[in-house]
Order: sequence, then structure tokens, then C-alpha cells
Amino acid sequence: MIKRPMYLNQLIQLKDTDFIKIITGVRRAGKSVLLKLYRDYLLSQGVKNEQIIYFNFEEFDLLAVREATQLIALLKPLLRKDSHNYLMLDEIQMVEGWQRVINGIHASYDCDIVITGSNAKMLSGELATLLSGRYVEIPIYPFSFREFLDAKELAIDDRQVDRAFEEYERYGGFPSVILADEKIKDTILSGIFDTIILNDVSMRANVRDSESLKALVGFLADDIGQLVRPAKLANTLKSEGILTSNHTIERYLSLLSDAFLFYRARQYDLRGRGYLRTAGKYFMVDAGLRRNAVGRRPGNYGGQLENIVYLELLRRGYTVDVGKLDVAEVDFIARRVDEILYVQVTYELPRNSHETDNLLNINDNYKKILITQRDYRDVHDIDGIPVINIVDWLLTETTE
Repeated sequence: MIKRPMYLNQLIQLKDTDFIKIITGVRRAGKSVLLKLYRDYLLSQGVKNEQIIYFNFEEFDLLAVREATQLIALLKPLLRKDSHNYLMLDEIQMVEGWQRVINGIHASYDCDIVITGSNAKMLSGELATLLSGRYVEIPIYPFSFREFLDAKELAIDDRQVDRAFEEYERYGGFPSVILADEKIKDTILSGIFDTIILNDVSMRANVRDSESLKALVGFLADDIGQLVRPAKLANTLKSEGILTSNHTIERYLSLLSDAFLFYRARQYDLRGRGYLRTAGKYFMVDAGLRRNAVGRRPGNYGGQLENIVYLELLRRGYTVDVGKLDVAEVDFIARRVDEILYVQVTYELPRNSHETDNLLNINDNYKKILITQRDYRDVHDIDGIPVINIVDWLLTETTE
């Protein structure tokens, strides 16, 4: 198992608190491994094995546990009133009505509870009502580039780092893909992609027309970095012979976001200080999955770079929006506690100053940076705006 200290430390810091820890993220991103790492940590700290209750509801032996009464029958004999329990339930959303069971355990037992799920809906509805203010979400993502290098056992100052980024850009950061032989990386990615589309989206939401869904995913992946409007998407798909409606497109976009396959960045009007309802951008959870969705063909390098930067900002704990300043666009407004960071992303520096002008026209003193991919390490700033190579930026601990 590859250690992921950033996530494990969050669990350790919340250990034995009253909060229920909910680990969320796309399937195969490492949620199950994180639970096992936490279990190993507990054992190393002297917690007895019988105090730890661990179940993965995608395992064969638990396929019959799909209702709340079955979950109660499974857990009740193992929960002890005379000691502190550690309850770890992996892919809990597979069990109907699990929310009330978890709420009951939380109220009745001295129990440290950690659960995982691959669908954002688990954080809404009944769970939000029952456990309001009593749970903490820990979102997990495929490997960052720094984690990728650690898995490859490459030092940050290694001469192979730039070449490693090309591999990261091509195949992404899913743990099983990183460690696989290059000959089967695309096969693994195809399997992950199909499982998400068929299991986490189509079957769960009873989507009958999976071909339309896949066509939408392909279009979104190919058009990364562009503002998305459901009406325009519906017309584009119709022009390609795929009959659909605005309502269907909106539903599919919601389902894809719920499965953590795509993340939506809302458009924020910097002049009017408010969110615009008309459009947003959708970014894919992994560069390798994006390449798989577009048929493994090259292209849209600028959008691909934006995608990598967006996901890294999420990993660093930012809330990320797309900025609008009159008719100009600021790629990302990243907010974290009292910090605001403006980020412009460009594959190569243009001959004009449009990219930096967009940042300079923002009338405040928050940090502004320009991230580029082509090798401009000899260009440190433009009109006072720092110019940072993508590899250098990914390998900094923070955006400072």
C-alpha cells in the first residue's frame, strides 16, 4: 500500500472526536487503502483488533447486505458497550437506509466512525438532516504529481521529473494505473471509466441511454476549459444524431458530478460580486480518464493544463470558481479561509499581454500568478505577475 500522509493525518487529527468522518471521492482513488492505513495506524497505537470493525460493502461476502435491517444484524453483535469501538464502513452508500443506522450507532455507542462513499448524494438529504454539524467530509482525489513521484520513487530534483510529468499528464494519477506496466495502463483506465459510467451513474440512477451519457462525457472531456451551457450541449449532440433535451443534459451533468467524475466550477462576476447562473466549467477528475474519454487522441493542451491546475487547487483545500471581469475571463479564483488567489493558465506564453492584463485589471491586492507548461523557466514575471512552470508549481507545498 502506498502511504498517503496528507489524508491519513486528517483522520488521525480527528481520531476519537465526536465527528463522523466521511471520506468521499471517485472510485479507485484510494478510499479503501486509506481506511486500511488508518486501521494499521490504530493497531500500531495499541488499539486491540477486536475494537476495530471493518467492512467493505463491495466485497462478495457482503453483496446480500443491502438494507438497513441487514446492516443492523451485521453490526450489532460486534459493537461493544463496555469499550471504545472503531467502526469503518467502506462504500456504505450500497446499503439502503444506512444513514439512520449510522445515526443510531453514533447516539448509542462510544464509537469512532469512519465511512467512505463514491457518490456526493450521500452528503445530502437524510444524512444532512440527521447528522447536521456532526460529520466532517474528507475529499480524496487521484494522486497529485508529488504523490506520483513518491510512488515512482523519484526525487523532486531528479532529471527525470519533466519526463515523469509527461507520463502523469498522459495516464493520470489513479494508484493502480501508476504502478502498472505501461502496456496495460490504458486497459485499466478503460475499466475504471466504464465502471464509473455503468455502475456509479447509469445503474444507480436508472439511466437507460448510456450511449448518450458517454457522448456527453466525451464532449465535456474534449471541451475542457470552455464554459458549458446545457442548451448548447443539447443542440450539439442533436447535430451529431443524438436526440436529447436540456432537462436530460442537466440531469446527466448532475449525475456525473455526484459520481465525482466531473467537478463544476461556477462563474463568478468580479465586478458585480456575485455568481452567474448561466454557465460554468466542468473539469474531469483525472487526466488519464480525460484522455480515455476522448479516444486517447491528443489535443486541447490548454484545457488539459487547466484541468490539472484545477484539481491541484482542490487538493490544496481551495474552493475554486471561474472569474468574469467585464468581457475578460480569469481562469480561476481560488479561496481558502482568508486567502484569495487568482490564477491564469496558458499552455504557452502568447505574444500579447492578454493573459496578464486580465489579472492586472483586478483591483485588489490578493496574490496573482500565471501558470504555463512550455519551458519558460527563464521568464520569472510579466509586469509583476509571477510566471510559474506547471511542474515547479505542482512541486511546491503551497501556492506561495
